[in-house]
Formats: sequence, C-alpha cells, structure tokens
Amino acid sequence: MVNLDALAIAAHPDDIEITCGGLLINMAKQNRKTGALDLTRGEMGTFGTQADRDSEAIAAGEMMGLAYRNNLSMADSAVAYNQDNKFKIAQVIRDTKPELVILPHWEQRHPDHLACTKLGYDACFLAGLKKVDLEGDPHRPRKIIYISYSRTADFSFLVNISDSFKQKCDAVSAYGSQFDNPENAKRIFQPGLDVFEYMETKAKFLGQLAGVQYAESYFIKESILIDDPQNMPIASI
Repeated sequence: MVNLDALAIAAHPDDIEITCGGLLINMAKQNRKTGALDLTRGEMGTFGTQADRDSEAIAAGEMMGLAYRNNLSMADSAVAYNQDNKFKIAQVIRDTKPELVILPHWEQRHPDHLACTKLGYDACFLAGLKKVDLEGDPHRPRKIIYISYSRTADFSFLVNISDSFKQKCDAVSAYGSQFDNPENAKRIFQPGLDVFEYMETKAKFLGQLAGVQYAESYFIKESILIDDPQNMPIASI
C-alpha cells in the first residue's frame, strides 16, 4: 500500500475535484503522493449510472495525478455517522498513512457532507489508537484542513492554483454524465452558473485577494504560526 503525503476525503465522486483539485494537482506536480477517498459511489444522483461515475472517477484521478483512489461504497444520501463507518475510514488512514487529510467544512447543507467531515475527523483520531480493532500500525495524520463548495469568507489561508486551474477543470470534465450538459449543474450551483463558470468565478475572486490568477480557500481549527512576518507574501498596502 502506498504511503501518502495527502488524502482528501469526500462524500461523492467529483466533490474532491471541484473543491480541492487544484491543491492535489499542485502537490502531485511537486512529486508528492496524493490520494482521494470517496465515501459513496454517487448512485442517487439524477444523472448518470453508478458504472458511469466509477469510470469517471478513475479518469479524473489520473488527470489529477493521484497515487491512490478508493471508494467505500457507503449508501449515497444516507451516509451514517456510526462506529462502523469510522473504522472503515480509519483503516484507509492506517493503510495509506497520510500526513495531511482534507475534509469538507464542518458547516454543510448536504447531510452526506456533514457526516463525512465528522466521520473523517473521528477516523483520524481512531487510526492512532494502539488498541483499536484495526489492521496495521497506528497512524494519526499531523494536519487536517477543510474545504468548502460555496464559503468564500472567514477562510484561514489561500492556495495559489493558477498553474493547475486548467488541469482541475479537465478533471471535473471527466464527469461527463454530470456536467456535459450545463443545465445539469444549475440544479446545484448558483443560478445561471454551470460548474465551470462557478469554479472560475470563485477561483478568480479568491485569486484577486492574493494577487494571483486563481486560488482555493482552506480552513483550519488551529492557529497559524509565522516565524518571520517580514516574509509573508501579500503586501498590506
């Protein structure tokens, strides 16, 4: 089993690509090993079949340069916050030993996304317990960061994805069953925006805040420690 630098965990295929695809691509370009864990196969989605989404997820992972992708086949639209599901995720964490885990933001509209972030956090803790009933050696990720679909305020930091934005869009394009017809995405995203317009509008707005072309926003629950404020990259005036 591959040892990962970063593992993104999300409820449905395409969640990871849309939210944190740029960061994962950045890391892969730096020869760091990245992975994606989807909890469900998206079988309750209006468009496409389960087989479509399985093959699309594989293609999208290749476009992002992932070293690992897995799906736990939990029930779509019914992801349960329970001990069994915590252990399933914790086993993946032990198997892949990521230093960084990326989870959905803790405030969510979709119940599956909320369950995912709670399960993911608890799994990170459980995977580090020596006596828990899991295979392999204990492992606990050093850092957890959080990503959101729509939240653009109160973020903790921004990541420059200018050189990876097109590749991120290509990865989302792999989900043809969902996004080949722009009208499909307008059920979910802001009125009048398909998924690609949504991603570009958001990434450009965040990039403008940091003086780059495109950016993604991330949240943490801890403080950020700076050794040398003089070298912080964004000017105040």
